[in-house]
Amino acid sequence: MWVTTTRGFFSVVAHRDQPEMVLESLAEVIGPLEIETTPERDYGFRAVVPRERWSAGLVLLAAEIDYDNFKNAVAERQGYDRADVYHRVWFALTELQR
Repeated sequence: MWVTTTRGFFSVVAHRDQPEMVLESLAEVIGPLEIETTPERDYGFRAVVPRERWSAGLVLLAAEIDYDNFKNAVAERQGYDRADVYHRVWFALTELQR
């Protein structure tokens, strides 16, 4: 699952050896994590998180929604360079509507 928020981009998958855990690339919402550097993998950083903590974090992220335009909120909180990347992703995904 990809989760794109005003706090960052998270890629979440089930752990291969511990299915009750999840891996995600960057975490700020769910509390302290040991973040592993993995330059040889698809994502440069990973952390192992219990599924329940990740689920609770998603609830907190949803509760933080206080904007009426996501891309503008990203620009205000993370800068225009990040917002430009998100805009390009948004544009590519709009092609699926055709």
